[in-house]
Amino acid sequence: MQNAATDPLPLAQALIRCPSVTPADAGAMAVLETALRPLGFTCHRLKFGEIENLFARRGTAGPHFCFAGHTDVVPPGAREGWQDDPFSGAVRDGLLHGRGACDMKGGIAAFVAGLADWIAAHGSRPGSVSLLITGDEEGPARDGTVRVLEWMAANGHIPDVALVGEPTSRAALGDIVKVGRRGSMTAWITLLGTQGHSAYPQRADNPIHRLVRVLHRLIATPLDAGSRFFEASTLQVTGFDVGNAANNVIPAEARAMINIRFNDLHTSATLTEHLHAALRAEEARYEMRVECSGESFLTRPGPFVEALRRAVLRATGTETTLDTGGGTSDARFIARYCPVAELGAVGATMHKANECVPVEELRALAGLYRTVLEEVFA
Repeated sequence: MQNAATDPLPLAQALIRCPSVTPADAGAMAVLETALRPLGFTCHRLKFGEIENLFARRGTAGPHFCFAGHTDVVPPGAREGWQDDPFSGAVRDGLLHGRGACDMKGGIAAFVAGLADWIAAHGSRPGSVSLLITGDEEGPARDGTVRVLEWMAANGHIPDVALVGEPTSRAALGDIVKVGRRGSMTAWITLLGTQGHSAYPQRADNPIHRLVRVLHRLIATPLDAGSRFFEASTLQVTGFDVGNAANNVIPAEARAMINIRFNDLHTSATLTEHLHAALRAEEARYEMRVECSGESFLTRPGPFVEALRRAVLRATGTETTLDTGGGTSDARFIARYCPVAELGAVGATMHKANECVPVEELRALAGLYRTVLEEVFA
C-alpha cells in the first residue's frame, strides 16, 4: 500500500486542479513546494517577467542530479470536447483525467513520489537532487528554464546530469529515451519586386515568380540524408502570401515563411547562409529575418545514458530505444550546461481533449524514476 508521499496520484490531482495555462501559475508552484519541503528540499521561487519558476535542491555535494519539468499547460479548448472539467483531476475507469495529466504534471508528481520512496529506502546519500520546474515551457520559453539556468549558474547549482520528464514513451512506458533533439529555426523572407500591370510584365519585376524559383531551389535537394544519431533534416515552406486582391496587378512584394528542423550536421548559422545563397542565386532583392528556437543537441552514450538504460530494464523489463526525433523541448537549453536526456509517460493524449494517463502507469513511472535515482547514485 502506497502512502500519500509515495503515491503520485494525490499530487498529480492537486497540480491539475491549478488551471496554470501559460503564463498563469494558478498556485501550481505552491502545491509543489509544499510537497518538496518535507522531503528536505530548499526551495527558491524565481519569478522572471510574469513567469513563476521553482528551483528546489536537497543536499549540496556532488554528484548533482536534476529533474526538469513544467507546470504550465496549453489551453483546454472547447469545454464540450471534454467529458470532465479539464481542471478537475477526475479519476474514472482507472484513468486520471485533466489538462496536464500527461504533459506533464503527472510526470512531475511521479518524480516527487519516486523520489520520496527513494529517500525513505536509502536515507542520506552522498550527492544532491534538484528540480528545475518552469511555468513557461508551453509559451515563448523566454522567462522560464533559460532564466532559471542563468540563476543556477550564478549561484553554483549547475547539475552534473539532468533528466527532463516530458512524455517521451511511444507505446509502452520506457520504450523511448530521448538523448537529443533536432534544432528548429524559422525564416521570414520578403522578396522585393516592382509593381505593375499584368498585361505589361516587361514594365514590372514580378517577385512571385522569383520567390517560386527560390523556394523550388530550396526544396528540390534534401539538406542531408541523416546522421548517425539523427534522422534527415527537413525544410518546409509553412507560409506564402502576396496580399494582392487585384487579378491584374503584379505586386511589389511576395513573402514566404520557412521552418527547418535540422540535425547535428548543421547549425542555424550554416542554414541561414544556405538560405542567403539560394536567394542570391536568383539575383533577388530581399529582406530576411531568422529566429532559431534551439540548436540541435546530443547526449552521447556514456555512464548517464547507460544508467537510464539499466533503470528502464529493471523497472519495466523493456530494452529502451535511444531517440532524437520529435519537436523541441526545454532540454535544448539544459544541454548548454550539462548532459541531458528525456524520459516520461506515454504521450498519446498530450494536448488533446480528454487528456489522461492510466493511474497504474503513473505509479509505474514513479517506480521507474526511483530506479533511475538508484542507478545514477549507485
